[in-house]
Amino acid sequence: MSDSIAAPGPGAETAAASAPRRDLLAVLRRPQTIRARCAAITAAVADERSGWFRIDRSQLPAAAARVAALTRSRFPDLRIPYHSRWRHFEAGGVDRKAELDALLAPLSPADRARAQFDLTVVSVLLDAGAGAQWQYREQQSAPLPAAALPGQRVSRDDLMAMLDQAAASPAPPQAEAASPAAGSAQPAQPAPGPSYGRSEGLGVASFRAFVAGAFSADANQPCRVDAAVLCQLDAAALRAMFQASPSNPLVGLEGRAGLLVRLGQALQAEAVRDGTPARPALLFDRLTEGGTRSEVTAADVLHHVLQALGPIWTSGSQVMGVTAGDVWPHRWAGAATGTADEHTVSRGWVPFHKLSQWLSYSLLEPLQWAGITVTGLDALTGLPEYRNGGLLIDAGVIVPRSATLFERRFKPADEAIVEWRALTVTLLDELADAVRAELGVSAEQLPLACVLEGGTWAAGRQIAAERRPGGGPPLVIDSDGTVF
Repeated sequence: MSDSIAAPGPGAETAAASAPRRDLLAVLRRPQTIRARCAAITAAVADERSGWFRIDRSQLPAAAARVAALTRSRFPDLRIPYHSRWRHFEAGGVDRKAELDALLAPLSPADRARAQFDLTVVSVLLDAGAGAQWQYREQQSAPLPAAALPGQRVSRDDLMAMLDQAAASPAPPQAEAASPAAGSAQPAQPAPGPSYGRSEGLGVASFRAFVAGAFSADANQPCRVDAAVLCQLDAAALRAMFQASPSNPLVGLEGRAGLLVRLGQALQAEAVRDGTPARPALLFDRLTEGGTRSEVTAADVLHHVLQALGPIWTSGSQVMGVTAGDVWPHRWAGAATGTADEHTVSRGWVPFHKLSQWLSYSLLEPLQWAGITVTGLDALTGLPEYRNGGLLIDAGVIVPRSATLFERRFKPADEAIVEWRALTVTLLDELADAVRAELGVSAEQLPLACVLEGGTWAAGRQIAAERRPGGGPPLVIDSDGTVF
């Protein structure tokens, strides 16, 4: 992944001298700016100015029909939940939220929401690509290995022993264990549970680690996430949580661990501002003003996520020396912001904030469960990642101009990838309208968050499996999972 990319537009250096950094980043954090900059790139591609792609909107109806058919098969009553990390907690048809609700029952509604925010933030940040081989075997009654509990480490010797233990851990069983022979003295073992891979496996594994207290500094309150514990996380801890081993490899352990350490550091810095406990739950308190607000907007959620967690994104771009995260240069991005003003300092940069928007979508339900009304759901954009973007390529809506694009490996900063993602944002809005028409529902009945779940993401996975062994994306991107 490229680091510290800085490609300001014409005249940006002069304008930067008088523009506060906070204002510059504020423009690039607005969902309106995401849509406006992506629309500018899409218009240029539609005008046949791109050497990478062209757009074939005649294929949109067929893509919409596929998404609508899959949506009907998955949700016959069209009662579609949001595209959210909470869907992965339902893997295998297991109602893990009910289990969590029982654990949190003694708490007030606000404290339950704080615990749900803690779980959501950590789980989303652990949701990078897992690799095709990795599997997680769920065993609800099995305790976590000691290596997965960094808050209990007391010395460097403990750490080194746990590193050795985690490195030697075997892969999870791939078949049901045989029953012990009659009269055997072996202790009873928890019954092996089902195995999950990819995002579902990461979701279930992070859920199990959370309820077991892997992120808590208080043994009496396991269902919480404390910044001090996050700062101690390392690849050994994650290896133990995720049952990873040489025979059950999980890609990107170091990157995930580093991201959670930076999360811990960012939360500690944020907590100093207003005395809020250094937990991801501080986002709930910021959004609701300590639980006193009864209504927030989806754009508010994204704003607070980007403001509080901005320092954790070290793998994206820098704009005028300021870490900007999932923001990339493109020659056609322009300076439009979707509002009355235009911001010349940020001209030429297109923001996506994919993982932050995924997190924002995932925080909507905990807010609503706490009795908070969330408005303006469609302010957030479609997620420009390889399932949604892959659907549009595989369905023939986004058409690569050369087959060599399928043979290359790209970086997130490469112009072709920035362009693909921008096209994905714009065309998902158009596809959503066509899907609603197919299903005979309005935007109010089926907001974009539900179209994605219904939906485009699942259709992207489905069509990829039809087109390629292993179901990988049509374009290959080298990424550590912390941005794309």
